Amino acid sequence: MPFLGQDWRSPGWRWVKTEDGWKRCEPFSPALEDENNQLNDISHTVLITGDDEDEEIYSTEDCEFAAKKRKKDHFRNNTDSQCFYREKWIYVHKESTRERHGYCTLGEAFNRLDFSSAIQDIRRFNYVVKLLQLIAKSQLTSLSGAAQKNYFNILDKIVRKVMEDQYNPRLIKDLLQDLSSTLCILIRGVGKSVLVGNINIWICRLETILLWQQQLKNLQMNKQVNNGLTLSDLPLHMLNNILYRFSDGWDIITLGQVTPTLYMLSEDRQLWKKLCQYHFAEKQFCRHLIPSEKGHIDWKLMYFALQKYYPVKEQYGDTLHFCRHCSILFWKDTGHPCTASDPDTCLMPVSPQHFIDLFKF
Repeated sequence: MPFLGQDWRSPGWRWVKTEDGWKRCEPFSPALEDENNQLNDISHTVLITGDDEDEEIYSTEDCEFAAKKRKKDHFRNNTDSQCFYREKWIYVHKESTRERHGYCTLGEAFNRLDFSSAIQDIRRFNYVVKLLQLIAKSQLTSLSGAAQKNYFNILDKIVRKVMEDQYNPRLIKDLLQDLSSTLCILIRGVGKSVLVGNINIWICRLETILLWQQQLKNLQMNKQVNNGLTLSDLPLHMLNNILYRFSDGWDIITLGQVTPTLYMLSEDRQLWKKLCQYHFAEKQFCRHLIPSEKGHIDWKLMYFALQKYYPVKEQYGDTLHFCRHCSILFWKDTGHPCTASDPDTCLMPVSPQHFIDLFKF
């Protein structure tokens, strides 16, 4: 006889095999773990009313219902909490089946894949920021209320990290600029768009974003006192090799402002030509040739001109991966329960734009 869950359309509970046998696995929060254990250990509960003599005994079903209600109230009232799951992966299904009802949404994937921990990893930081920026531009209203709350909680952690570590503030400034522009449009046309929650909540969020922008604008880089070898002490060929490792033109310009020597190296035509050839096809930059005063091609201006017309290649230390065999989205180091004989051949790295495209129907 097949096992049926509480909803006949669902595949039932998730079960995990342990040394003591099979145990039911469900999403949980550390703040509720102890409470849930207490509720699961007892078969009956006693509710004391106004009179000490009056007692009402509830069955196990009522106890489970009370536990679920307390979970919902906890996450609804605590805006800083984030529901996370034991699994760090999610099955991406786009249509209803007999086993699975409904489909996977962008907000559900955003909540399940633990982006709060990902921003603490320097390899994934730029990836998460880029994903949040793409969501801010076009997908913010498609998120559920819980996902939108999670979005702003993660954004708050990102800003705190940048203020403390001073790591790549330019990326966050661009993200906040796009997000504030989107919110201004949505708040003005609130009757024409979908906004989850009271309009006053969104006004407060916009004010918070403006405050973050002001804090980042006033951010002062700490000067590190080091009596050892510095960047300026390196030979010219090593400094030149460092510049050739950058894939972002703005990073080259920023490094060129450190010393006159680095500025001279950052203005090299060959450097900017290599950068254009890396990001753009020959047909693309042949359509937008920008000659200099001496008749040569100004590759530096070419790079920034081409950025307006074509997307640049994106580089990330670590990305989400998609298993074509299992249709599961996951972080590679956490893995997933793959049933393929050779799982590595089924993996495909997922860019931030591809992540969003997976949930377009």
